Order: sequence, then structure tokens, then C-alpha cells
Amino acid sequence: MRDDDILIGSLLDECWLTFEQLASTCKVDADWLQSHIDEGLLPDLRSTGGTWRVTTTAVTRIRRVREVERHFDADPELAALVADALEQIDDLRAQLARAGLR
Repeated sequence: MRDDDILIGSLLDECWLTFEQLASTCKVDADWLQSHIDEGLLPDLRSTGGTWRVTTTAVTRIRRVREVERHFDADPELAALVADALEQIDDLRAQLARAGLR
């Protein structure tokens, strides 16, 4: 699969994947994923017995961090901060929509 391939499907709100499945789902290299986990840049991930608890939010964050790094040649820490800001914007938009203001 190439980086520009479109993956069509849906992820349940929460599911359990192996590390390799997680990297494949997020379209990232396993070494990249492990280093970002080790650096604490992907806080929403939890592992139990070699299986990872994954949410749609976590997959979105991983993809965003990778895209910011790639497109802007950003350091991992900066990319994670951008992902944080984008998540906050998404949350605010959802609150506006729930309030009928969007």
C-alpha cells in the first residue's frame, strides 16, 4: 500500500489490534510508531499482553502527527502539539454542533 492510497472502511469506537495491525491501520512504519510511543507522543494508546487498545481518536492522532511531520518537516514534538490543537478544534466544533450553533 502506498502513502497516497485511500483506505475505505470504518473503525469501531474502540478495538484491539496487534502492534503490526496498528501500524498498518495508521499507515505508518512500525519503527516510527514505536519511537513515538516511547517518547510519549501518542498518549491514547494502551497495550495489554501485546494487544493495543485503539480508538478512532488515536488512529486520527497518529495519522495527523505523521502528516505534519512529513508535509512540514516538523519535529515529532511539534507535530504532536499541532495534533493536540487540531483535536481541540474538533472538540470545539462538536460542541458548537451539539449546541445548534454550527
